[in-house]
Amino acid sequence: MKISVIGAGFVGATTAQRIWEKNLGDVFLHDIIEGMPQGKALDMMESAPLLGVESKIVGTNLFEDCANSDIYIITSGLARQPGMSREDLLNRNAEIASGVAENIARFSKNPIVIVVSNPVDVLSYLVALKTKLPKNRVMGMAGVLDSARFRYFIASELGIAPQEVQAMVLGGHGDEMVPLPRFATVSGVSIEHFLSKEKIEQLIKRTRDGGAEIVQLLKKGSAYYAPSAAILEMVESIVKDQKRLLPCSAWCEGQYGITGQYVGVPVVLGKNGIEKILELPLREDELLTLQQSARHVASNIKKLNLS
Repeated sequence: MKISVIGAGFVGATTAQRIWEKNLGDVFLHDIIEGMPQGKALDMMESAPLLGVESKIVGTNLFEDCANSDIYIITSGLARQPGMSREDLLNRNAEIASGVAENIARFSKNPIVIVVSNPVDVLSYLVALKTKLPKNRVMGMAGVLDSARFRYFIASELGIAPQEVQAMVLGGHGDEMVPLPRFATVSGVSIEHFLSKEKIEQLIKRTRDGGAEIVQLLKKGSAYYAPSAAILEMVESIVKDQKRLLPCSAWCEGQYGITGQYVGVPVVLGKNGIEKILELPLREDELLTLQQSARHVASNIKKLNLS
């Protein structure tokens, strides 16, 4: 496997490291800043004797070096600053993502593309449009991260191991995300047996504010450890054809009453990308909230300059 990470900032470099250390393939780390991806890649390669990693990682400023990658991961763009919403990033990151998408279309035939840059649902739409790839081969990383945050907050509140908690967050990656407490469990038991409705609402709010909370603490920059771990889970499911059920930003054609746009839904991820979208039996209020989230994403797509 040849896996290219576009953007060698904190998210991109940490993602490249996680994928490389898992021996999932040869990793190409691309950035426009001269020397930065090369330096980070060399630093990682120098740890290969200590870690026993057999794959290689290459830093480059030339997109040609990323040609014919099996998977592209787009992390390039501006990071959130305190007080900045994901939507504030729209115009600048859309310009950057467009350039990356055009290069992917130029140098590769039929790759899988994972969009990470924010606003992720909008940029997934843009990348699919610009690359002209089949919609199942373009997806956004959002729900895996949001779900991981929700799971951690539940586990922390209950004082149990995080891996004992399962939960799913759907919808747009932002203030309109849709955590589903009814589907959140601790070893198969609903969290409603352990937590009050008020406490669950507090955890939902903290999940929605999860990225902003980290931005406020860091003062400069945004989260990258948890996002890179979420990307790794998606990449591993694709490379190993694990067919994991994961919430991702995916192209909907009627599922959940949503048509013609990207939004976070449960998908099966395998070697062909998104192999199916699973429709959960949502209550009317849950479905309406998800559809409202999709409309919010659609309103931001309309702001794009698609010329």
